[in-house]
Amino acid sequence: MRGLWQKMEQDRALTPEFRACIERVYGERGRKALEAVDAGQVKRYLDFFVVVGRSSEYIVEGDFCTCSDFLFRGRECWHILAVRIAERTGLYESYDLWYQDTWKV
Repeated sequence: MRGLWQKMEQDRALTPEFRACIERVYGERGRKALEAVDAGQVKRYLDFFVVVGRSSEYIVEGDFCTCSDFLFRGRECWHILAVRIAERTGLYESYDLWYQDTWKV
């Protein structure tokens, strides 16, 4: 998989080949991650990435996510995969502000 991630970053594209490989290797998590990227649910703020999920927004920083799936299982969730894909392809919305500032009322 390491070669796939490197090639994706080099090409800055999410080709059908990459999509098929992600779904084959990661199964349902890979499919959900691809859907999130396609739907524009990955956002990059100055402090970290945020993925819009079904019921909330989840903060992703490196190999950590605030979703309950990650917190309970301690493994890579689909939010982390979505960020990994988005980072390498540039398929994310970028905001020139700190995420914590979006919570100010």
